[in-house]
Amino acid sequence: MLGLLWLVPAVPFAGFLILVLFGPRLSGRASALVGVGSVALSFIVAVLVGLGFAAGGGQPYRQVLWTWMQVDNFNPAIGFYLDQMSLLFILVVTFVGALIHLYSVEYMAGDEGFSRFFAYMNLFVGSMLTLVLADNLLLLYLGWEGVGLCSYLLIGFWYTDPYNGYAARKAFVVTRVGDTAMAIGLFILFTNLGTLTIQDMLTRAHQSWPVGSGLAVAAAALLLGGALGKSAQLPLQTWLPDAMAGPTPTSALIHAATMVTAGVYLIARTNVIFSLAPSIMLLVAIIGALTLLIAGASALVQTDIKRCLAYSTVSQIGYMFLALGVGAWSAGIFHFVTHAFFKALLFLGAGAVILAVHHEQDMFKMGGLRREMPLVFWTFLIGAASLAALPLVTAGFYSKDLIIFDSFAAQGGSFWLWLASLVGAFLTAVYAFRMVFLTFYGQPKWEHLVHRPGLAVKIPLVVLAVLSIVGWFVEIPRVLPLFTNYLAPALPPIALDPAREGSELVLTLISAVVTLGGIFLAYQLFARPAARPAAAPQETALAQFLKSGWWFDGLYDTLLVRPVVWFAHANKSDFVDWLYRGIAALNAWLNHLLSTTVTGRLRWYAATIVGGAIILIALAVILR
Repeated sequence: MLGLLWLVPAVPFAGFLILVLFGPRLSGRASALVGVGSVALSFIVAVLVGLGFAAGGGQPYRQVLWTWMQVDNFNPAIGFYLDQMSLLFILVVTFVGALIHLYSVEYMAGDEGFSRFFAYMNLFVGSMLTLVLADNLLLLYLGWEGVGLCSYLLIGFWYTDPYNGYAARKAFVVTRVGDTAMAIGLFILFTNLGTLTIQDMLTRAHQSWPVGSGLAVAAAALLLGGALGKSAQLPLQTWLPDAMAGPTPTSALIHAATMVTAGVYLIARTNVIFSLAPSIMLLVAIIGALTLLIAGASALVQTDIKRCLAYSTVSQIGYMFLALGVGAWSAGIFHFVTHAFFKALLFLGAGAVILAVHHEQDMFKMGGLRREMPLVFWTFLIGAASLAALPLVTAGFYSKDLIIFDSFAAQGGSFWLWLASLVGAFLTAVYAFRMVFLTFYGQPKWEHLVHRPGLAVKIPLVVLAVLSIVGWFVEIPRVLPLFTNYLAPALPPIALDPAREGSELVLTLISAVVTLGGIFLAYQLFARPAARPAAAPQETALAQFLKSGWWFDGLYDTLLVRPVVWFAHANKSDFVDWLYRGIAALNAWLNHLLSTTVTGRLRWYAATIVGGAIILIALAVILR
């Protein structure tokens, strides 16, 4: 079974090639069959590989297909590495990806780019699978750039709208900043450790670099730069809200199963490098804490349901970074799994609503939909409850509560990190149920819904809703830590502070009360008929500031974009061209000078030839 590993990424790539080569000649049904079937088949193969992995006792498995290139002692392979963490990622990516592809059949029906959409989606999934399975950082970087390319193609899918093209370019450019830092980090790692094969590199780093080594700090900082770009964390978070320009299934795939979780995977996979750089580990935790607060506050005032979910993703990835930064590796990955379920569910539910109300995305123009769309309402409510970490009954509670506790009790944790995570939990509960109350409660504002969901929409919603509830069964912290035990061979255990370890019950009760308080506040502000706003309220200066994402776009525009535009305008004649214009002018002058010798007089030509010959002979005699 393990020998089938290469098929996991190969099947979606094959689907991409079929759709690219034959898509325009395929019927919609055939395109959907290839698009959905390839990812579903990839999931089946991943399950078979997982069974083989379990039968082999969970020992890491490396499969080398061929040597990619060979330059001196640099010979990276096209090879895959399977362990507990990469197996988990490929199962989540293929399973959630298959559900999103199935949903897309109905959502994208009738679109003129139907087969092209599935081609891009297949390429997206294949690139993400390559990223998480790569046994070396160069192949990982290939998958890394692959998901970046696909995000550009999918965000700008409806390219006739200029804003969509702008959003796609913005995502591409902003993430390139982090990718450049990561590429420099790879050069440092290879130069000093002599390999980019991940397991060999980590072993050599542990043997060669002491804790706090300058090289370890530099390498970790540069890898972190790449992670910040892909996972939309401070200060490179600005691209993700605008990425909502793409079709809703694209948003679900980017936010739940691919792209934004790539940074989390990178840090977890190279955990040895980060463990050797405690200052960077602390920086990861601080960035995660700040990001979850800033994004959570921005989500509170969004009127567009997809932008609210986008800021929610930035915030939840912040929780994962916080967990990784304090050394709670398995907690961060556990939240990745639960987040994949409930965030995909929320985006797909939002897409069903958007289709029903003729592509309206303003929550204040919705309302009363729980009676018209009961299944969408109940599944969306489950997703929101899991996002808000409703105590005891949702998967999101167990994963987020574990991070909140570890941010305080871990040796790398602190009171301030715990407080930030707690405030973030309160903000999450408020904006999650604000979405529910504004969208589904109140008086109906649409007499006739344009589209009611069919089976292709309902099946993914129900499956993801069930997982958003029962997903916690794999991990009850300190009681039934199945998930932590499963990841133990691949990730280091968390080091808890003995003085704080016994406070778990109290901290859990506090976080539960905070979450319930946030839900109650959202009910008071947005669900009660007397308090529910009939329309979007007049925005205050603070609300505008938060809605804009804390004016980061304006800041970057002022500091980076405008100076470049001004310089380009001032230098519109381009001083670099002066040199080349001078060379061209010199050639023109010499040509004019030589052209004066063309007189048509044969005697002058003969005299010139004889004179030149005499000069050459004289030089030869003198210089002999």
